[in-house]
Amino acid sequence: MPKPAFLAIALLACTLSTGAQMKDVYTPGIPPPPPPLDPDHGKTTPDDPKLQRRVDPVKLQHDADDLARAAQSIPLDVANIRRGTLPKDTIQKLKEIEKLSKRLRSELNP
Repeated sequence: MPKPAFLAIALLACTLSTGAQMKDVYTPGIPPPPPPLDPDHGKTTPDDPKLQRRVDPVKLQHDADDLARAAQSIPLDVANIRRGTLPKDTIQKLKEIEKLSKRLRSELNP
């Protein structure tokens, strides 16, 4: 490798590494970022009691059973739609399925 190319690569590597170290240094013309609005930003731990959610397994199972029951009736409704009749409670069942699935998802994914 020629000496000028090696020097250029070494200079580039040094420049990039010092740029990464100077991320918190003030640069003229660019204002510093504002402080976070949340004073406890990033200071709470997952073990903090206010962050823990209680999951009721009985209610969870009841919602899952209701969701399964409602979902099992949809194929029959779709078959009726293909024959030209729209059961009046199909839309309501689909809304209920969506509501139950959102509730289950929010309970399981804090």
